[in-house]
Formats: sequence, structure tokens, C-alpha cells
Amino acid sequence: MNDSPPEPLQAAAPTPIESKAARDLEYIRNAMERATEFTAVPGWGGVGMGVVAGMAGAADAAWGSEVWWGWYWLAAAPVAIVVGTISMVWKARSLGVSLTGAAGRRFTFGLLPPLAAGAVLTGGLLWSDYPDFLPGVWLLLYGTGIVTGGMNSVRVVPVMGACFMLLGAVALLAPVTAARTLLIIGFGGLHIIFGWWILRRYGG
Repeated sequence: MNDSPPEPLQAAAPTPIESKAARDLEYIRNAMERATEFTAVPGWGGVGMGVVAGMAGAADAAWGSEVWWGWYWLAAAPVAIVVGTISMVWKARSLGVSLTGAAGRRFTFGLLPPLAAGAVLTGGLLWSDYPDFLPGVWLLLYGTGIVTGGMNSVRVVPVMGACFMLLGAVALLAPVTAARTLLIIGFGGLHIIFGWWILRRYGG
């Protein structure tokens, strides 16, 4: 029989208070970042993109019978993307918001998949000789991207996306001439109206 006294229990080494405080601050910072709205959606950018779309619509109305109407819109798309991107970077810097933070990444990852799907469908519809469906597809998928990307932004952003989606659904059922008019109303009018609202209410 072993009558030797039990070995004393060894207490766990205390965690340095600096290390614990650093972990707590990191946790709080990440939680706040996840909960933060993405406020760098630019009002001026929306207005600028609307103006670019209005110019494409004007060219379509003037010369759409001589050249396929879609070329004007396809040419306007990269210009509008540049306008929107530059204005978003400018607003993010002016607000001190990181485009690569959690809120910015959620906005980007919500926006890009529907836009990529729209690009693929554009090629497929042109290849299959069904270009008359393009106005509805563009409006619907762009609106979907704005809704999904804007769910963590200010409330007016997903509302704008829903309006685009509604126009897209109507355009899919409308004759192509009316659908082209809806392109102007959507990419021109909605961008300007909501861009101006964001500009006035959310600082640029």
C-alpha cells in the first residue's frame, strides 16, 4: 500500500492581462465591423452613371435603327463602371471607410455574382440570336446584384435594386421597343433619382 502524500495540483499559468485585453479588443472590433453598414455607396456616382446611361439611350433613340441598339449600351457599360468605381473610392476615402473591410467585402461579393451571370447570359443570348431579351436580363440581374450587395448598406440601396428588378420583369414581357425605353428609365432615371437621394441624405 502506497502511503506517500498526493502530489500538489499545479495551477495553470495565468494569462497575461495584455494578451487577454488584445484578444477582447480584436473580438469587439471584428463584431463591430461585421455589424457596420457599408456607407460608401456613392450618390454622385449614381448620378454620373445615370447620365452615361441617358447618353446611351439618346444614341439608341437617334441611331438605333441604323446600328444594332445594344452596341450603345454595351459601350456605355464600362464607362459607367469606371464612374461608379472612382466615385466609390472617393467617398470611401472621404468617410474613412475601408473598401476591403468586412462590410465592403459583403457588398462586393453580393454584387458581383449577378453581374457575372448577366455578362454570361449576354454572350449566350447574342450567340443564340435572342438579343431582344437583353433589356430585361440586364435590368433584372443588375437589380438583383444591388439588392444582394446592398443588404448591409443603407436601406435605400436595396430599394433601388428592387425597382430595377421590377423593371426587368416588365421588360422581359414587353416588346423590344418598350424594353429599350425601360432601359433608359432604369439605368438612366433610377440611377439619377436614387443617386440624388443618397447624395442628399448620406453625404456624397
